[in-house]
Amino acid sequence: MAAYGLIPLPSSVRPGSGEFTLTAGTALDAPPELAAVAAWLRSALGPATGCALLPSGAGIPGVAGGDGAGADAEWAAGGEGRIVLALGPGLAAEEFRLRITPSGVRITGGDAAGVFYGAQTLRLLLPPAALRRAPVAGGPLTVPATEIEDRPRYGWRGCMLDVARHFMPKADLLRFIDLLALHRLNVLHLHLTDDQGWRVEIAKYPRLTSVGGWRSSSMLGSRQHETFLPRPHGGFYTADDVREIVAYAAERYVTVVPEIDLPGHTQAAVAAYPWLAPEAVGVPEAVDRPDTADAPGVADGPDTADGAGPAGSAGPADGAGPAGGAGPVGVRAAWGLSPHCLDVTSAAALDFCRDVLDEVMELFPGSHVGIGGDECPGDARSRAAFVTALAEHVTGRGRVPYAWDEILECGAVPGVTVAAWRGPEAAAVAARAGHQVVSCPDMSVYFDYRQSELPDEPIPVGPPLSLQDVHAFEPEPAGLTAGERSRVIGAQCNVWTEHMDTPRAVDYMVFPRLCAFAEVVWSADRAPYPDFARRLEAHTARLDALGVEYRPAAGPRPWQSRPDAPGWPISKARREAMVAEFGVGKQQE
Repeated sequence: MAAYGLIPLPSSVRPGSGEFTLTAGTALDAPPELAAVAAWLRSALGPATGCALLPSGAGIPGVAGGDGAGADAEWAAGGEGRIVLALGPGLAAEEFRLRITPSGVRITGGDAAGVFYGAQTLRLLLPPAALRRAPVAGGPLTVPATEIEDRPRYGWRGCMLDVARHFMPKADLLRFIDLLALHRLNVLHLHLTDDQGWRVEIAKYPRLTSVGGWRSSSMLGSRQHETFLPRPHGGFYTADDVREIVAYAAERYVTVVPEIDLPGHTQAAVAAYPWLAPEAVGVPEAVDRPDTADAPGVADGPDTADGAGPAGSAGPADGAGPAGGAGPVGVRAAWGLSPHCLDVTSAAALDFCRDVLDEVMELFPGSHVGIGGDECPGDARSRAAFVTALAEHVTGRGRVPYAWDEILECGAVPGVTVAAWRGPEAAAVAARAGHQVVSCPDMSVYFDYRQSELPDEPIPVGPPLSLQDVHAFEPEPAGLTAGERSRVIGAQCNVWTEHMDTPRAVDYMVFPRLCAFAEVVWSADRAPYPDFARRLEAHTARLDALGVEYRPAAGPRPWQSRPDAPGWPISKARREAMVAEFGVGKQQE
């Protein structure tokens, strides 16, 4: 059985006898509070199965009586051949029970999200053909009789997607959300802005997208080779696009967390509005510059696949030329860090950031708002005061600021949730300082890192990060007390896209490593890797049906390699030494 090839591994699986057959006459019943889950399940199963899954009109058995023997009797009395969705008062949030017998299916959840995850599990138990968008084979679709009980290990099960370096069109992003939900991830952290592009419409500052939303060229391969492809790249999400993305994700119980990376990684913003930068002295004023008040009393980043190196210099890498807007600096074409960032001593720059965050918070209703806080050159004390002011602004709007672990060097910034990427030590420091922590150490969950030592891995950068390495990831660092461990609210994998210029490339780098990550953050009792690998063999047939161009176990297919774009691989030992040099948590002078 091998748990029917289910990924992530459920808490409990008890095989039954026989199977349930899905037919054109199969009904789907749900109470009003689960109408959205029922609608999703009909839309997910209908196209491939031809089953409308209409309500039976027989009512919802067991709503008042919970999920015990009384509910079973009411279920039997209501007729055979039904799928029933219900809420169970004894279950926790996101927890579910799935019972399949030859006479029907019952999914009970502690809340609507739990019912949704139970429905996803039912979908995975069907043949892979049920995941396609149209029927491909005749004959009945059956699902084995079984009872499954399941609940998540963590409340934050996330994936960070960088749409700044390479833009992902909306239709592809919606598909990506579907794949996250299939694997029971519930947070999509969107890295919306960086030196290489600004990807979200801001009404008050339209040049952020008209100028900052595209660049004239991009690096080809790792930045150390200094090779450029002279082809424009760009794109951005309108306000209505964002509303659609957020609503689509919410229907799948995925929360979208926006990140506006500040005050570093902002060359695209500086290209649009040169007055934001310290070097703006002598530059003609751009449109939309606000009135400048007195400056406030203000006395290195997470994406590091290309290794250590200088921040870069003006010239082709910095996109000077027609794409550059009103000032001398254009949207950055090179990877790596830019020296062109916001003036952290400027009241106007701080007001700009507040304006942008206010519009972002209007578009994204979730609890957390990413403010970056990483890899910004300049005076450390002024930078700390600037980042603290941003965090306070977000908190003052009733939201939770979310920042990379460099914020630990800014002194006491209360109320910030920390994305701990600089090794397990960063998560430990943040938890001991009282912060809630999302664990995302680069050597365990950075999916831009090469997947093996094979020479034909596409654009191989960073140390090798294999499927087994991801499966072995432990989000909670050793040595924490019980109280400190409770502050680790979950983990996320990070998808930096310097070297993923198409959704096909994202598929290759993300899958099946995301499958292993999903098991880490969902399954409290993680099975040994050989068990996971056996289940993955069945699961890849589902990915095939969904059209996911994952990395095969034997290595890349010929068309998945990139001999035109050289990488810059480093060893694990070299990367470990680099992480050790960061000095996590040491307040900068």
